[in-house]
Amino acid sequence: MNNDVLLDLRDLKTYFFTSDGVAKAVDGVSYQLHRGETLGVVGESGCGKSVTALSILRLVPDPPGRTVGGEIMFEGTNLLKLTRGEMRRIRGNEISMIFQEPMTSLNPVFTIGNQISEAIILHQGLSKRDALTKSIEMLQKVGIPAPERRVHEYPHQLSGGMRQRAMIAMALSCNPKILLADEPTTALDVTIQAQILDLMFGLKEQLGMAIILITHNLGVVAESARRVVVMYCGKVVEEGPVLEIFKQPQHPYTQGLLQSLPRLEEKATGQKQRLMEIPGIVPSPYNLPSGCPFHPRCPKAQQICQEQEPPLEKVPGGHYSACFFPG
Repeated sequence: MNNDVLLDLRDLKTYFFTSDGVAKAVDGVSYQLHRGETLGVVGESGCGKSVTALSILRLVPDPPGRTVGGEIMFEGTNLLKLTRGEMRRIRGNEISMIFQEPMTSLNPVFTIGNQISEAIILHQGLSKRDALTKSIEMLQKVGIPAPERRVHEYPHQLSGGMRQRAMIAMALSCNPKILLADEPTTALDVTIQAQILDLMFGLKEQLGMAIILITHNLGVVAESARRVVVMYCGKVVEEGPVLEIFKQPQHPYTQGLLQSLPRLEEKATGQKQRLMEIPGIVPSPYNLPSGCPFHPRCPKAQQICQEQEPPLEKVPGGHYSACFFPG
């Protein structure tokens, strides 16, 4: 295995077994994360981005969810083969996660300091007093004012931006090698979003960690990530360097995502143009279409697209696309 590769997902499959049928939330996802890089993962809601991240940490609730195939290689170890105890030592220590909504992730009946200290005591073996001191240092590091006071407060006493900062402090308290950031700026206003992202990437440089940034915001990906993975219906449909994919998207779905963004130059010239939209909606994971999952919404779709699933193959421009008619 390449020493530069920190995390390697190989044909990962996570399904949900329910009374309505089997939902293939993650269906054969493969991608790599290199040391110190930021990898963007984009796609519409329901395309499997978050379930992939939860599968990495083995946090998918079972039942109904179960990882039924593939490998998650972390520094040469398959995380799917580890016992619960071994996985607990990695979770929060080597690989941490910032969840979408801090109010549902922070426990309302424990103080912020208690919740940050828990991981420090578990993974670093510090005493309660030393762990509380480290918690105050972490709150200071993420820019929370008066951390000595805030450490004794409860989640409901903090604003949305401060709760998100507290989540980041908790995730980074053990200096992880990988941070999974799942929509880290959802429900925050634009100014706070920018502050949170600046904070996250500043700490990334300080700690030398790698980040998987799960987001709908293509602008954030363009600004901060080196490579991007585009997901649709639990599959990777395009992957490659950010600049290549933003300049020359090869998959019709990626093209649709980029064409649906407002353009600044249109605002400057005063020329109003209707935003492009991708027709239809993401199909239900219980009832995926045959062949290419995007074909019912695709302007290029032909007979072969309905019958066969396109493989993820190298295309001009140095990246990969799963399309019979790329470009």
